[in-house]
Amino acid sequence: MQISYHGHSIVKIKTGNCTILIDPFITGNKLTDLEVGNEKPDIILLTHGHNDHVGDTVAIAKASDALVIAPNELAVYLSWQGIRTHGMNIGGACKFEFGTVKYTQAFHSSSYTTETNDIIYTGMPAGILVMVEEKTIYHAGDTAIFSDMEMIGKRHPIDVAFVPIGDNFTMGPEDAACAVKLLNPQLAVPIHFNTFPPIEQDPETFKALVEGHEVKIMIAGEVFEL
Repeated sequence: MQISYHGHSIVKIKTGNCTILIDPFITGNKLTDLEVGNEKPDIILLTHGHNDHVGDTVAIAKASDALVIAPNELAVYLSWQGIRTHGMNIGGACKFEFGTVKYTQAFHSSSYTTETNDIIYTGMPAGILVMVEEKTIYHAGDTAIFSDMEMIGKRHPIDVAFVPIGDNFTMGPEDAACAVKLLNPQLAVPIHFNTFPPIEQDPETFKALVEGHEVKIMIAGEVFEL
């Protein structure tokens, strides 16, 4: 399969018969290489309800008829916008035609701000395990470090872990390096940094702090095979 990174927290997974797009924040994302009108995923996965993660989900899903998988309250809210959704919750797993999705805990917050500045509660924030083609990809979402990351890594050996390093709203480089040690992935990729001034970080700092694990610093549009 092909895995690509597209700025902020956007990750794309292309399997033999499915394209999965995670947290498609495109409009307003100065770091992405994507254009909303060009994205035709089969599946959209969302970690939580913040606008810089939900992003262009509704527009993309309406154009492509993608199934949106999200924390339950967020899935319900998005279904009111006229798209297909499947709600899940922390600790739950579900088998789909393309593979299995399991939601893990994340320590953060989760709400969606509408154009009229109404704040909509969107359930608990989460990380996502995607188990497809005998590989396991972990997208940590927005989170602080937590000790159960070790259990997640032991229960579901991780091939690639995408971890936030931006600090201020999530883990910074130091905590993210500790998180990699707990998760024990084959490969770690930093995400959620440099999009906005409060989360400006040098990913090389994170890489230097990680011991015993491969780290791949990706630019928007970069692809690797798994």
